Amino acid sequence: MSTTTTPALRPAPTSALNISRTTATAARVLRQLAHDPRTIALMILIPCVMLFLLRYVFDGSPRTFDNIGASLLGIFPLITMFLVTSIATLRERTSGTLERLLAMPLGKGDLIAGYALAFGALAIIQSALATALALWALGLDVTGSPWLLLLVALLDALLGTALGLFVSAFSASEFQAVQFMPAVIFPQLLLCGLFTPRDNMHPVLEAISDVLPMSYAVDGMNEVLAHTDMTAAFVRDALIVAGCALLVLTLGAATLRRRTT
Repeated sequence: MSTTTTPALRPAPTSALNISRTTATAARVLRQLAHDPRTIALMILIPCVMLFLLRYVFDGSPRTFDNIGASLLGIFPLITMFLVTSIATLRERTSGTLERLLAMPLGKGDLIAGYALAFGALAIIQSALATALALWALGLDVTGSPWLLLLVALLDALLGTALGLFVSAFSASEFQAVQFMPAVIFPQLLLCGLFTPRDNMHPVLEAISDVLPMSYAVDGMNEVLAHTDMTAAFVRDALIVAGCALLVLTLGAATLRRRTT
């Protein structure tokens, strides 16, 4: 008598990206954030508070605020979204939520895109409020279009979201997630051209700054500050920041693994 064995059933493979699964993931994340008003306040209000303080730090020299305010309008959202996203995503990893989701017919691309979509929605609100505050309440004087300023601020916030999603994979605790800020954000902050033009730096540091996305975020803001029309340099800078965000999101999807014990 011969016996046959039936192979174990496995979940059907999922496509890399599905709109319905992505939007369902984003809706779940937004519902969770709605029950955490402190996190929402941190993401939306902190960049505005920082810009407000910066304006009156340079109360006696408003031209200085004009010179650096546009750059910081992009940097503050990037830092805030990096910090909040990395911690919020780490909570999902350590609580087992991500492992349960990965056991479902949900692609890694769906999961990462859903998180990016949810935090990206908050990034739009954050960037719009910060840009409106800087231009119309704090008197930031820019030559170019406010819409271009908003675009770069939004791209920077999305880049911070992507970086936060990525580094959460390498953290075992919320404290470790915070520790990644000096490693990921601070070097870019020093080398992005905020404190001195990048071509005045040591050649080695200038070469490093050429591959850091925050450098192009600052360059893009400076283009809006100095030119009335959209320039080719602005388009290049915006595309580089967007491309870096997309690349980091792709790497973030590659770090999603089902952890078994």
